Amino acid sequence: MTSNRTCLSALAMLLASVALPTTSNATVTVLGWPGGSEETALRAAVETYNGTSGVADADKVELLFFNREGFYDKLQADMAAGSTAFDINLVATYSIGRYAPYMEPIDLGSEAEKTFGDAVLKTMQFDGKQYGVPTDLSLHFMYYRKDLMDALMQDEAGKKKYAELSQQFLGKALQPKDPDSWTWDDWAATSLYFSKQVNSESPVRYGTVLQMKNLLFNMMVFQSLPRAYGGDWTDKDGNVTVDSKAYRTGLELYKTLYDAGASPKDSLSYEYPETNAAFSSGQAATALQWNAAAADLMNPEISPAVAGVTGIVAPPAGPNGRADHIHGLGLGLNKNAKNKEGATRFLKWLATEEAALAYARSGGSPALVPEVVAKVAEARPDLVKLGAFASKYGYVMNGATSANALSIYELQAKEFTGYWAGQQSLDEALANTTSGMQTLLKK
Repeated sequence: MTSNRTCLSALAMLLASVALPTTSNATVTVLGWPGGSEETALRAAVETYNGTSGVADADKVELLFFNREGFYDKLQADMAAGSTAFDINLVATYSIGRYAPYMEPIDLGSEAEKTFGDAVLKTMQFDGKQYGVPTDLSLHFMYYRKDLMDALMQDEAGKKKYAELSQQFLGKALQPKDPDSWTWDDWAATSLYFSKQVNSESPVRYGTVLQMKNLLFNMMVFQSLPRAYGGDWTDKDGNVTVDSKAYRTGLELYKTLYDAGASPKDSLSYEYPETNAAFSSGQAATALQWNAAAADLMNPEISPAVAGVTGIVAPPAGPNGRADHIHGLGLGLNKNAKNKEGATRFLKWLATEEAALAYARSGGSPALVPEVVAKVAEARPDLVKLGAFASKYGYVMNGATSANALSIYELQAKEFTGYWAGQQSLDEALANTTSGMQTLLKK
């Protein structure tokens, strides 16, 4: 209890020091995510709200920020202690189950679905209840080299070699396609063709860059492959289902590409920055990477070798179509809020088109339905694809908002990387994952 009292005391002092100058009389306190575009956008949205006609002085909003380091643990400690220092708190898709006992579900009103769409709203749901407004979204783009693909599509000898390699490694003779029509096998065939170790005539060293480090966020990148084959964490009855044809197909395809040399040999230590560095060097033909990378990979000052020739499409399709992992940051209602009515009014406003556009124009990354994002498309073209991919292909695995979701991702990372590294068999990796998930989902 001593640590909790200390935490709350520090929080009260911090609250007194960070209130916005223009909202000194505010009585709705929002705990936000500090730093970067999220803080900038939230400040702008709050300024817009506080300046809106009809918002009572007693309902105006002030902001509070913790440090990023240890943020989630500190937040849980404060909420478990019954903190009333904030009315609204940050929540993330993979942490909703952890905080749900200390939060209240909210009704965002009819405008929410018209603004974000059902798939995006689900990133803030737990046990069928809405716990937050999805302010920022992360998903994955398939980045590819337009110049390389254009040249291949016009190269008859190249097409023949492509078919031969796909037959050799994948058991089927394939032909090059427009990347927006790729299946996962098409992507794999392309990755093999553009790898020097497989095809000595390739103009680049690697066909792709796989993020294979033992890291939970890499599992979010990988899992859209098995998802496209029908994979999920659990079935409707809560039974763990990762030991499936879908997961076996995805895991084996990654290993096939890695063993063939289609991705750098040190890919077992790769995550976000290494993937960006490898692709921006101009020596990789494709990369499945977070949407946030677009700003760097398509910036001629940061990535001069590829900025002008990089294309973006959604992840490839499987038998169950395309799938794109999505998770979001959002804001929800503290169960111990002092001003629940005022906080609820702000959260409902935050889920409206007006608020979402203000947030987007100030640098945030909300995933909006096409009709809404069109209104900021010129200033934020990246949000067009973000919103389109989220609404068409976005998913959240069953159990991925549970209290132990992060631990499950960590378990998968350990076991799957062990398989890719040749430290254990596929059967062992899936058996260990299944057993561990069964334990974690019962807690």
